[in-house]
Amino acid sequence: MRLKNGKEITRMRAAGRLVAECFAILEENIKPGVTLKQLDQLVENHIYKQGAETLYKGYRGRNRDHPPFPGVICASVNHEICHGLPDGRVLLEGDIIGIDIGLRLKGFCGDACVTYPVGKVAPHVDRLLAVGRESLRRGIDVAQYNNRLNDIGRAIENYADTQGVSVVHEWGGHGIGRALHEDLSVSHIRQAEPGPRLIPGMIFTIEPMINEGVHDWILLPDGWTVITADGKLSVQFEHTVVITRNGPELLTLL
Repeated sequence: MRLKNGKEITRMRAAGRLVAECFAILEENIKPGVTLKQLDQLVENHIYKQGAETLYKGYRGRNRDHPPFPGVICASVNHEICHGLPDGRVLLEGDIIGIDIGLRLKGFCGDACVTYPVGKVAPHVDRLLAVGRESLRRGIDVAQYNNRLNDIGRAIENYADTQGVSVVHEWGGHGIGRALHEDLSVSHIRQAEPGPRLIPGMIFTIEPMINEGVHDWILLPDGWTVITADGKLSVQFEHTVVITRNGPELLTLL
């Protein structure tokens, strides 16, 4: 992957901060009775107000025949792993919702995901959320200068194994910069090969998807929504990270 220089990192930090601002707005509005479409509109309004552009709305991926994504956020509820549609569904007390936001500000991208409880959730749900947050933290902690890329997935899956949960295999992090998806694939599970050395200027996402049950998934007929194969809950947490000699810096923070 092409390494980012200081000026580019500064601009990506600004894009990441805008992503974090969107999450701050969402946190105040995620409650029982709110629709996914209302949350989507809140984020869209803030992104455009700041002179940025959305990355998901209209996105088709590499297949131009694929149906375009209909919203600004991915909104994945309960057993939905990722890429849930921000439609007219109403959030209920005890739900969880994973929201993924991608945007471009002045030519550079920011990308992050947070899973939120809706009102009061059951103890086992609260525990899954905590495990998801800790999985991301452990992946970030080993993203140190001169470590190997695949140290990240090993740290995440080793921890998940101790908690009786599973890590989704096929969906990983990615390089990011002027484009949402740039070269470099970040696995969240153990790999046979160590992967490249981590060096300053690398920027990529770490975004483990943690399932309460099996790691297997099903793609729904809408062409986007990915659900757990056993119907159990799934959570996801993500940050955009830049490698520095002094440790990983999170770009998607306020």
